[in-house]
Amino acid sequence: MNLQSFLISAFLVLGISGAWKTHAQIAGYDLHAPYKLLTLPDTLREVSGITALGNGRVACVQDENGIIFIYDLFKGRLESQYTFAADGDYEGIARAGDTLYVLRSDGVLFKSTYGAKALSIATFIPAPDNEGLCYDEAGRRLLIASKAKPGKGPQYKDKRELYSFDLNTGQRSAGAVIGFDVNEIRQFVKAQQISFPLKEKKNGKQKEVLKFAPSAIAVHPFSHKLYLISSTDHLLFIFDEQGRPEQVARLDPEVFNKPEGITFLENGDLLITNEGRHKKPSLLWFKART
Repeated sequence: MNLQSFLISAFLVLGISGAWKTHAQIAGYDLHAPYKLLTLPDTLREVSGITALGNGRVACVQDENGIIFIYDLFKGRLESQYTFAADGDYEGIARAGDTLYVLRSDGVLFKSTYGAKALSIATFIPAPDNEGLCYDEAGRRLLIASKAKPGKGPQYKDKRELYSFDLNTGQRSAGAVIGFDVNEIRQFVKAQQISFPLKEKKNGKQKEVLKFAPSAIAVHPFSHKLYLISSTDHLLFIFDEQGRPEQVARLDPEVFNKPEGITFLENGDLLITNEGRHKKPSLLWFKART
């Protein structure tokens, strides 16, 4: 273990002090007490998506190269990698059976079996920036979360949308399956007595800002609820199947440097990945509480 990993681990064992620890609980998980913290290799510095493969292995993508990386959680190292497409801004990855799907930020999906070049699928999602991708096994569909507003004009300012892609028909839903109202999200967060992130204004003063820009999503294997990370806000949300917010938790920026990936293991354990930014890229493993 290098010095940085040791210091981070020691910090986590001692516990996170202050307000960030106060709201670090969410259904089934203690977000200030990871079971493991794994430092990822530098080639995953821009890790942007993760999905569980089974047998202690996960697949990851990063947002610069068309490469899928297979990582062994137990050995703490990369097992293999393969090129699936040309370089691009890849933001999410999901496994459905023996097939991997990768989301490019413009909404294009790439379908690949292990080790094979991918087939590209245009979804024509109206939002220009899309980052969240996961597999919803109950509906045999992919869910795609847009980070940006779905259109131009003031009527779209506080709107975010989540679409589905049916794996039986190969078609995207005609409209959003869940529509998020950012103002309602703000009210919900305030009701939980969670303060918003601070942003410095031009005059030097600070103001509270909550953008709600979905950067990663996953469906819980047992509750089937939607877990959603808004990285820019350092918040993790739980939504019910109709898209109503149920819980929200803070993600301490000292630990969750830049959370961009989320997935669940078959037993319900939660994995969250951080891009490197000013630190090493990392993977945090949280055991499901019974």
